[in-house]
Amino acid sequence: MGFYQRYLFPPIMDFLCGMMSEMRGPALARAHGDVLEIGFGTGRNLPHYPGNVKTLTALDPMRALDTRVEGRIQAAPFPVVRKALPADGALPFDSGRFDCVVSTWTLCSVDDPGAALGELRRVLKPGGLFLFIEHGRSPHPGVARWQDRMTPLWRRALGGCRLTLQIDNLIRNAGFTLSEMEAFVPPGRGSFSDQQYRGVATPSATAPPGIRQTPSAP
Repeated sequence: MGFYQRYLFPPIMDFLCGMMSEMRGPALARAHGDVLEIGFGTGRNLPHYPGNVKTLTALDPMRALDTRVEGRIQAAPFPVVRKALPADGALPFDSGRFDCVVSTWTLCSVDDPGAALGELRRVLKPGGLFLFIEHGRSPHPGVARWQDRMTPLWRRALGGCRLTLQIDNLIRNAGFTLSEMEAFVPPGRGSFSDQQYRGVATPSATAPPGIRQTPSAP
C-alpha cells in the first residue's frame, strides 16, 4: 500500500462519506438482529442503525483512522466486531448466520462484486434482508458516457471505485429478489458520480448457477 492509500486517502474518504450521512438512515431503517456490514470503512454508518440491531460484524480489508473509528465503535449501543477481510473472498461464517447484510457505497470498490454478493447471500438467513445504497451507472446516456470516460482516473484517485456498475442487475444475478429499489439523484447534485440506488433484497428461492445455496432452516 502506497503513501497516498495509507495516509491521504483515508481522511479524504471519511470526509466524502460524511457528506452522504442524510442518505444512510433510510437505507438502514430495517436493519435488525445480527448484522454483517461490508465496507465498514471509518464507521460512518454506526449512528444510523436502528435500536433493534443486536450485533454488528464489520468487514473491511483497510484499517484506517483507528483512533477516530474506535471512538465511533465505543459510542455504538451494540457490540461491534471488526475483521480485516475483503468482501469477495470466502467469508468465515456459517451459511444463514446473519439476519441482515448491509452494503453502503462498497460494491463499486470490490474487485469481484458478484462474488461478494454471492457470499452475502450464503451467510444471510432465509428470508433475511440485504440492505444497500450504492452509486452506479446513470440511466441517462450522456451522463453514462462521462462515467465511462472518468472511471479510469476515478479508480486511481478513489481506491478502485467504479462509476459504471449496474447495481440492480448485479444484485439479481447474485440470487437476490429486489423487493424495493429507488433510483435517484440527491437534491442539489447531478454530476457523473451522483446516481444512487437504494433498496432491500431477499435471497431468491433458487440460487443461480455457481452460487452456493443457503440451507433452509430446519
